Amino acid sequence: MRVRGFTLIELVVTLAILGLLAGAAMPLVQLTEQRSKETDLRQALRMVRSALDAYKDAAGRGRIKMELGASGYPPSLQVLIDGVEDIQSEKKVMIYFLRRLPRDPFFADPRAAAAETWGVRSYASPASEPQPGDDVFDVYSMSSGKGLNGISYRDW
Repeated sequence: MRVRGFTLIELVVTLAILGLLAGAAMPLVQLTEQRSKETDLRQALRMVRSALDAYKDAAGRGRIKMELGASGYPPSLQVLIDGVEDIQSEKKVMIYFLRRLPRDPFFADPRAAAAETWGVRSYASPASEPQPGDDVFDVYSMSSGKGLNGISYRDW
């Protein structure tokens, strides 16, 4: 039996080869997608942590009004975007640390606000069990997955 110039066996073999090729390509596509998300996670963590460090540095230089005994870290991630008044400036200009807060690329709900995608650690909480508190000392991914390097995204 022939279908448009091909025998039935030729069609079956061609479809089988295409199926094998597609099946072999899927893991490669998934690996590429995971690698891309990991790159985005590294960049987002670097961006937020740099902004937290810049805020702490500005507080240490006396450019940000702080309460007595405060750690010098921002009270929330939103402060990094909203900015704070430079108390050393005669014109009372604002200091901004981020234009926007990046999202955790591994957070499942795409409708969640960017600030909700991150776990937050306060200065007073231990590194082994990060907890939120009066300030934002660090952020971490709340994903339970592991990276291609074998380290949990939460520990990046």
